[in-house]
Amino acid sequence: MRKYSILICMVFILFSCASSKNTTQAEIDNLKTLIQSKTFEIESEWAEPQVTYAMTQIANAGMLPTGSNAGNISLIGNSNFFRMKGDTVAAYLPYFGERQAGGSYGGRDSGIEFEGVPKDLVISEDKENSYKINFKIKDKNTTTENYNVVVRVYPSLSSTIYVNSTQKRSISYRGRVIASTEK
Repeated sequence: MRKYSILICMVFILFSCASSKNTTQAEIDNLKTLIQSKTFEIESEWAEPQVTYAMTQIANAGMLPTGSNAGNISLIGNSNFFRMKGDTVAAYLPYFGERQAGGSYGGRDSGIEFEGVPKDLVISEDKENSYKINFKIKDKNTTTENYNVVVRVYPSLSSTIYVNSTQKRSISYRGRVIASTEK
């Protein structure tokens, strides 16, 4: 009886270790069509700033949204977007973290905001049927800040946006891809 119990436990363990979600061909084809059309939008649900002493102090003071911590901040209810339309990209992403240089007092440059035709735009198929979009672009509100952006989009239509700035610590955003209604 004990042998059967162990065997049953082993079977359950093996099945629980298997992948919980298999990607379907329809999901892969849908993502490929979306990326080739270059017309989509991403709404981020989480911001992931670098965890620094200052971010930890802000989290400990209770200044972050409910369910958030210094390295994972909920954006639900905050307006944000990343939009691609043809060879033009635009984004407004709230920024959490430390500014390393520059910036103006009372200015509008508190978030990550850009719009235009990026430099060095490369869209490539990545591992596990995902896509990677790399580019460089200048900030919309200042001439001194530049961003290196990497967007990863997966067949499940989840996404990750990585932003490296010349004046702020790097940050990433997790969210969902939405087919754009604009043509």
